[in-house]
Formats: sequence, structure tokens, C-alpha cells
Amino acid sequence: MDTPLLLGALAVVSGAIVLWWAVAGSRGAPATLDLGRLGEHHYDLHAAGLQQSVGPRALQPMLGRIGRYAHRYTPHGRYAALERRLLLAGTPRGWTAERVLALKVLAGSVGAVLGALYVIGSPSTSTIAAALFLAVGGFFGPDLVLRRIAERRASEIRRALADTIDQMVIGVKAGLGLDAAIARVARTTDGPLADELSRAVQDTRAGLPRTAALLALADRAQVPELRQVIVALVQAEKLGVPLARTLQVQAGELRVKRRQYAEEQAQKLPVKILFPMVLCIMPSLFIVVLGPAAINIMDTL
Repeated sequence: MDTPLLLGALAVVSGAIVLWWAVAGSRGAPATLDLGRLGEHHYDLHAAGLQQSVGPRALQPMLGRIGRYAHRYTPHGRYAALERRLLLAGTPRGWTAERVLALKVLAGSVGAVLGALYVIGSPSTSTIAAALFLAVGGFFGPDLVLRRIAERRASEIRRALADTIDQMVIGVKAGLGLDAAIARVARTTDGPLADELSRAVQDTRAGLPRTAALLALADRAQVPELRQVIVALVQAEKLGVPLARTLQVQAGELRVKRRQYAEEQAQKLPVKILFPMVLCIMPSLFIVVLGPAAINIMDTL
């Protein structure tokens, strides 16, 4: 590859790393201003702005403009679906729909530039296909990342659900109301399920009915087991069934489902390792075992 082409590719890759840091990098705590000392000192806002790093001063406003521009030309249905994926992913800190759109545009542009450089260096059908793959993969890469985060979050909620229901049963049997039991579990545990329970408690304290808050929790999590528990709680409250008994039955069913899910994943394991074994392990084993014998046969003949 030519030196200018290599330098151009390195520049594009470096720009992509800087942009990714600007979008998803760690953020320091915002500076606080002592209002009681405003009369003692003169604060220069321009100097304070210049003391910030490159990300808050230049890259983040640029990403905001790109995100707003992309939002303007994105269909409403696609934008709503993107917000839905962010909600299922737990709305990671610092991520908004417009920022994800900006990242999609920038990643697709970087992939297109890299693909163009690759095609210029060695034009062929395979390089053109690789360039198209880089551009399309860069554009849809953030969607795949969000989907992966949402799947991992749903899996964590599913694993923690049975133990969380057990703690709620203990609280209800100890004399706590359902709202107090949910609040205590949310306060004493951590993870995605605890965050969602804490949000449901806040919604209830803000005046939203408990049934609506719990159903909204089920819509945000999109975990069938959690929705089943919430529907059972709503029905038990309407029919006057004891909540402790309902929660205890649901916890038992959740343990059975968790065991069945683990058995299902274990049964899928032989099929998953079949192709790596055939393509990677078996050829290496044949080379180690049959290689010396083949060399001896060739020397003999």
C-alpha cells in the first residue's frame, strides 16, 4: 500500500477514535459555582470555557448539530424505534437518540472513507464489496451495540427476578405494604431490575397509580417473566388475593423457568461447538496426529 494511502487510513481511524471518545467517553463532574462569593471575585466565563477540554468545547457541539440535522431527515417511525431501543438498553448515561444518530452518521462516513481508500489502493470486486460492508456496518453498528446491551440487560433482569421476588415476599410477610416492600428491595439491591423498581417507586410517589407504574415498568423492561409477575400482582390486588401468597407462587414458577432456561442453553451447547470443532480443532488434531505418519510414508516411498 502507498504511503499517502496508509497515512490517510491512519488519520481516518484516529478521527474515529476521537469521535467515539467524544460520544461515549467518561465525563468529569461539572464544576460548581459558589454563589455566596460572587461579590468577592470576578468570574470570566470566557476563560472558564477555554479551560474545558476539547470534547465539551468543540466535539460535543459538533455532534449535537449533526444529531439535530440527522433527526430532521429521519422518519418519525425510525426515530421512535431508536428511542425505544435506547429505553430497552436502559438509557445509558450520556446517550440520547440524537447522539446515536450522530454516531451512526459519523461511523458510516468513516467506514465509507476507509472503503474508498481501500478501493483506490487495490480496485477489484472484492474491495468494492468490502467498502460497502464497511460503510453499511459503520452506519448500523450502533444499532447492533444497543441491541446487544438490551439483550444483556434483559438477561440480568431475568436472572435477578426470582431472588428479588423472594425479598419482596419476606417484606410483605413482615408487615410491609407492597409499595414499601418494592422500595426496600430497590434500595437494598443493585442492577437493572433494582433501577427499574426504583423508577416505579418514584412514579408512584409522584402521583401515578401503582398499577400504571408497574405496567410501565413491564413495558420498559420487555421481559416476559417480569410482565407475568406484574399482571399477577395487578389481578391479585383487584380480586383481593393475599399478595404474599401470590408473590411466593410467582417466585416458585420463576425458579422453574430459570432452571428450564439453563437446561435449554446447556442442550444448545453441543450444536454451538460443532462448527468450531470441525473447522478449528479437528484439522489441528489431524495435523498433529497424522502429520508425522504422513511424512514417514512420504520418506519411505
